[in-house]
Amino acid sequence: MEPFLLAVTNLGRDEVFIVALALYTWLVRPSGGRDLGVAFALSYLLNTALKYGLDLPRPFQVEPGAASAAAQATAGGPGLPSGHAQMSATLWLGMAAQLRQGPVLVAAATLVALVSASRLLLHVHYPSDVIVGLLLGGAFALLAARAHFPQAQWARWVPPLVVLLAAALVPAGSPREVGAGLGLLAGFWAVRPSFAPPRDWATRLLVGALGLVLVFGVYFALGALPEALKDLGLVRALRYALLVLMAVEVVPAVLRRWLPPQSTADRATMRTVH
Repeated sequence: MEPFLLAVTNLGRDEVFIVALALYTWLVRPSGGRDLGVAFALSYLLNTALKYGLDLPRPFQVEPGAASAAAQATAGGPGLPSGHAQMSATLWLGMAAQLRQGPVLVAAATLVALVSASRLLLHVHYPSDVIVGLLLGGAFALLAARAHFPQAQWARWVPPLVVLLAAALVPAGSPREVGAGLGLLAGFWAVRPSFAPPRDWATRLLVGALGLVLVFGVYFALGALPEALKDLGLVRALRYALLVLMAVEVVPAVLRRWLPPQSTADRATMRTVH
């Protein structure tokens, strides 16, 4: 079953999260996507702090041979808490909590359960790693559904500037997740979705395809920077912040023919929801 388990566990990769967050923001709930992005970034940073702060081993580090080489390749950093479990729970359960639809919740919970089970069956995490990850992910999913992060005046720009300043102070050799998480937080906090999602499926498919081409074009272009430069905390943070700005600000501007401006009624509805 390992090929199947590897396919499932790879649903917890960064690239999958980028696709899911982008499509959710463009096609389902723009303002909700921004709030979910902030909660996701905070969850990512806490996971990184706990993982490297506790520095607990994985099963195959205690018992060599417990996991295959392919499985070990999906395991970066220490064990507790499971990043795959925590971030999958934050993202998918966060969407379900925002939408409050039974079928969506069932689908999200099933996906999170499969990803979490794959981490155990591949012997790259202990049950405690996964359980703690799920609990933390569930908490941040609720934050994504119930919190509304400030977007007006100084409250929109000061926090991202502080976050980027913190990224500039990250010591060389720190885990890459630190800069990435800070960049995601700065980017999602600063963006202000002002468009409405498409209403028909043909337009949704068009926007999704063109938008992902643009976003991943930037993603791979920024990834081509020299390694010595990419490893700097500020540069890594700026890469991820620019990726978020590209997805939430630039893509809707380029595709404004299919992503119309948000109506006054839509804005009033969002204020009521929050």
